[in-house]
Amino acid sequence: MDGRRYCVISPCRDEAKFLTVTVASVAAQSLLPSLWVIVDDGSTDATPEILREAAQRHPFIRIVRREDRGARKVGPGVIDAFYAGYEQAHDQGWDYLCKLDMDLDLPRNYFSALVQRMEADPQLGSTSGQAYYRHAETGQLVSEGISPEMSVGASKFYRRRCFEQIGGFLREVMWDGIDCHRARMLGWKVRAFDDPDTRFLHLRPMGSSHRGIWAGRRRHGYGQYFMGTGLLYMTVSALFRMTRPPRILGGLAMWWGYVSSAFRRERRLEDVDFRRFLRRYQRQMMLRGKRRATQLVEARQAVAWDPTSRTRWELPAAPPAGA
Repeated sequence: MDGRRYCVISPCRDEAKFLTVTVASVAAQSLLPSLWVIVDDGSTDATPEILREAAQRHPFIRIVRREDRGARKVGPGVIDAFYAGYEQAHDQGWDYLCKLDMDLDLPRNYFSALVQRMEADPQLGSTSGQAYYRHAETGQLVSEGISPEMSVGASKFYRRRCFEQIGGFLREVMWDGIDCHRARMLGWKVRAFDDPDTRFLHLRPMGSSHRGIWAGRRRHGYGQYFMGTGLLYMTVSALFRMTRPPRILGGLAMWWGYVSSAFRRERRLEDVDFRRFLRRYQRQMMLRGKRRATQLVEARQAVAWDPTSRTRWELPAAPPAGA
C-alpha cells in the first residue's frame, strides 16, 4: 500500500457541534490522507475557529473559506463547495479521492481498509463503508439501510480515473446516485462495505441536516424524479423505506417528493442512454433483487471498462421546468 495516496475534500457549514469528532477520527487514521481540504461554506457558528486550530495541529489539513451565502444549501450548494476544494487538490499527485462529510466518526482503519479493497480489485471505482446512527432512545446503533451496491454520499471514496471518467459530481440533489450509476455504465464496480473497519457513525441521521427529516426525504424523492427513476420502482422503494426509521413518514415523504415533482413537471436529467440504463437496472432489481441485478449489469457492462480512457462524461443540458 506504500505510495497509494488519497485526498479528502469536506464541504461544511455550521458544523461546530460535530466537526471536532470528525477531525479527531481522521487524524487518528492508520493511513493518513496526503491532503485534506476542508471548505468552510460561510459558517456563522464556531466552525472557522475550530478549523483554524485543527489546521495548526495537522499539517495535511488545508482550509478554504467561502463567503456566507445566507443559508445552508444541500445538493448543488454542497457540490459547489466541494469543487472549491477540488480546485486546491486536483493537480496534486493522489490516487484516490474522498468526499467526506463533517458529521462522521470513522473507525481507525477506515481509509486503510478502503484502499486495500481498491488495490485488490482494479475494477472497483467507488466505495465506502456503511453509515450507522445511534437511536435517540435506546442508544443502539441503527443502520441507515443504504444499498451495498451504492457508495454512501457522506463518504464517497473514488479511484481517480473513475472519478474523472464520470465527469465528477453533478450539481444536483441526486449527485450521489447519478455518479454510481454512471460509473457502472462505464464498467466500474461500486460497493459499500459493512464490517468493523468500514462501519462509521453518522452523528446526524441521513436527510435531517436541512429543515428536518420530512424535507430531506421529500428532497430525495425529487432527486429520484430528476435522475429518471420510474414511478413503479419509486413506489416500491418508498414502501420499503416506510419499514425503516422514521417508520411510514420517511417513505411517504420520499414518494410525495417524487409524485409532486412529476405533477409540477419539474426539470429532469435529459440523457436518453443514462435513463434507459437506469430503468433497465431498476427493473432487474425488482425482478431479481439488488445483488443479482448488480451482478448481471456488471457482467454486461464489463466490455465498457477502460481504465486508460481519458474521456469524460458530458451531461446534456436539462430543459427548463414545464418544458
